[in-house]
Amino acid sequence: MILYRPVGKAEYELIAQSGFSAYPPRLPEQPIFYPVLNERYAREIAEKWNLQDPNSQYTGYVTTFEIDDEYISQFSVQTVGASYHQEFWIPAEKLTEFNHHIVGKIKII
Repeated sequence: MILYRPVGKAEYELIAQSGFSAYPPRLPEQPIFYPVLNERYAREIAEKWNLQDPNSQYTGYVTTFEIDDEYISQFSVQTVGASYHQEFWIPAEKLTEFNHHIVGKIKII
């Protein structure tokens, strides 16, 4: 499955430091990691949230990656607004495991 993740500048830099192979651990105030199911929604978050957020350094990127279908099937799709606002909620403590199921590299689009 192909997924997307909007990120700010600091998170982008940490992804780059990993060789574009992993997402960084969540901060204490971030109990979930939420990759989204479509580029439209990811771009909307990057443009409307990240570009307005000082914590993102007013920068938004959209990343994309492939995840093992069997692994991701254990999580339910969450619709959090419009019908295309679909995402997975990965508990922060499972992010290292999640990263091990990324197929190939994380790309910036």
